[in-house]
Amino acid sequence: MDNKNVFIAIALSMSVLLFWAAFFESPKPVKNENTQLQKKSSENTITPNINEVLKIKTITREESINKSDRISIENQNIIGSLLLKGGLIDDISFKNHKQNLKNNLNVEFLNPAETENGFYAETGWTSIGNQIKVPSKESIWIIKGNKILSEKEPIVLEWKNGNGITFKKKIEIDDKYLFKITQQVQNNSNKTIELYPYAQITRNKVPDDIQNFYISHEGFIGVFDEELKEDDYDDIEEKKIVREANEGWLGITDKYWMTALVPKKGENFKSTFLYKNAFKANYILNSPTVINPSSSGSNDVKLFVAAKEVETIDSYAANLSINKLDLVIDWGWFYFFTKPLFFIIDYLFRYSGNFGIAIVLITIGIRLLFFPLANYSFRSMAKMKAVQPEMTRLKELHKDDKQKLQQEMMALYRKEKINPASGCLPILIQIPFFFAIYKMLFISLEMRHQPFFGWIKDLSAQDPTSLFNLFGLIPWDPPSFLVIGIWPILMGASMWVQQKLNPAPADPIQAKIFAFFPIFLTIILASFPSGLVVYWTINNILTIAQQWVIMKQTKVKTN
Repeated sequence: MDNKNVFIAIALSMSVLLFWAAFFESPKPVKNENTQLQKKSSENTITPNINEVLKIKTITREESINKSDRISIENQNIIGSLLLKGGLIDDISFKNHKQNLKNNLNVEFLNPAETENGFYAETGWTSIGNQIKVPSKESIWIIKGNKILSEKEPIVLEWKNGNGITFKKKIEIDDKYLFKITQQVQNNSNKTIELYPYAQITRNKVPDDIQNFYISHEGFIGVFDEELKEDDYDDIEEKKIVREANEGWLGITDKYWMTALVPKKGENFKSTFLYKNAFKANYILNSPTVINPSSSGSNDVKLFVAAKEVETIDSYAANLSINKLDLVIDWGWFYFFTKPLFFIIDYLFRYSGNFGIAIVLITIGIRLLFFPLANYSFRSMAKMKAVQPEMTRLKELHKDDKQKLQQEMMALYRKEKINPASGCLPILIQIPFFFAIYKMLFISLEMRHQPFFGWIKDLSAQDPTSLFNLFGLIPWDPPSFLVIGIWPILMGASMWVQQKLNPAPADPIQAKIFAFFPIFLTIILASFPSGLVVYWTINNILTIAQQWVIMKQTKVKTN
């Protein structure tokens, strides 16, 4: 086994895994699990029909909010309002997260249903067989008492069906991102009633800024009896997915933001992810709440409308005993590497005050951790490079006798005490760690809008400079595909130098392909967050320094 070919193959494979999805959206499998759980008879007679087809209007967000009766919502982290018609939570912005660095506007997350980007949450009761008149999206709720929802004061909404049944909602909010909604039904009629509580998140369309990468999931998500499920938007467009569980949560997640519904513990529920002119994630309890005359019944649900801040999400998961809520942040396959790496870089960020410096420090730390393994691998490659001229001579001498060539090469390896496979294992051990730090940087909300030095004002955005306007010297804004900044060029140059230090592929065609590889990655990485490019470049530079020292020690020419 030729060590240099193994090293090249591993590098190419990892690069394909990381960057293929930058050009091609991944093929989506058709989901068909648990569809037998659908209860068609109930769905046809349920009121309100939570899976109904919506008619979406396209007015502006401001017009929709200003024309409707609403209750203000505000705490330390969010600001918005609740629509009295339907009792929808449909106007939420994040006070501590801005849309971009050019303005001071809050990130707008939830939007009214009648807007193009409608995104909202609702809770309520359903009646099987249309037996009970229950509130719908058209029902106007009455505010009782306090008219502003804050972390110190909850609100109470009331709606009467005209047949002796009163519906109430008590809505509370904490100081961060959690709504607690307690639904109560007072039965003043002369008959026993049965109602099924439900909750639903609706999104009119796929968000415009969705990033179709293998590396990060955006779309439907949930945990059902210990099992994490992630479904993409196009999965749900093809077929609705129904699941049942006794415990869990469900919602819709973006790269940095999320919504999630948490049913009452110990209650068996049916969850549905579907698309009918809008995307819906909902659940309904399988057992009814039975309410006798002159009695009341209640149910509660937790609703998260949150920025995916690691410390905040972890505290909710622990303090409220919500199983695997932390997985709403897409830590990926290498969870046990990726998440600890976040805590390390977050500490370095707090210590240094600059997220870019934290990236440099953690990259140095990873290189130091694997220094002995890398040394072992690089020494093996250095020995291979040292015998490259003799190998070339043998290939030319025995080009017509492959068996003789193999014998001579094995004799050369024994003479020089070279094991071609000795550099493979150290490289394989390091790959999960390097992929984990790449993943961690890609998904970290904490890196968003953090500056580095010079022209890098936001490490979560691409390098804004471009080779094609001479890095700003020419007053011309090139199209996005021509924005190839200084950091991606540095990364490509460092990869080219690194290639020169490794043994060249024996196959001329393979050599030409790999000579083009730094240019290919430079173009691909140009559109990636600059924090990732900084990490990749620093890692290349440290690798070059280590290889150069080893080659000097082994007296290998580096030309």
